[in-house]
Amino acid sequence: MRGDLTGGCLCGAVRYTLRDGFRFRPYACHCTDCQTRTGGAFSEHMLFAKQDLDIVGDLDIGSYEQPSGALSSIWGCPTCKVRIFAENDKRPGFASLRCGTLDRSHEVVPAAHLWVSSKQAWVTLPDGVPALAEQPWTQAEWIALVGPTSS
Repeated sequence: MRGDLTGGCLCGAVRYTLRDGFRFRPYACHCTDCQTRTGGAFSEHMLFAKQDLDIVGDLDIGSYEQPSGALSSIWGCPTCKVRIFAENDKRPGFASLRCGTLDRSHEVVPAAHLWVSSKQAWVTLPDGVPALAEQPWTQAEWIALVGPTSS
């Protein structure tokens, strides 16, 4: 997805613009953490440079330690509790957008599927799209899989 992207929470108290800049292609995560956090079968994410995000409205924060040992801070609407983005202390300056909050979320096509070892059995993945049992573990592996959409 290229160009400026807009989105927000369910109740409209939080709106954002993600300016066109450094971002990776979106991916779907089927890990049990994402299933629990979203109440769904998977979640869609897109890594971006945090400096490209403009937020209008107040956010609250929740934190937890990921299986990798990274501390994840999740930012969202304090009213309707929709999660907007997350930061990871191992990737300073970058954050992960929750693609379901985009105004044009119907245009999101995951470039890869991660943690398919824990995906719901009824979810069928499209042919020709990379599907990893877990996730990339190095920066080089992330770049090779979902690379930046612009420089």
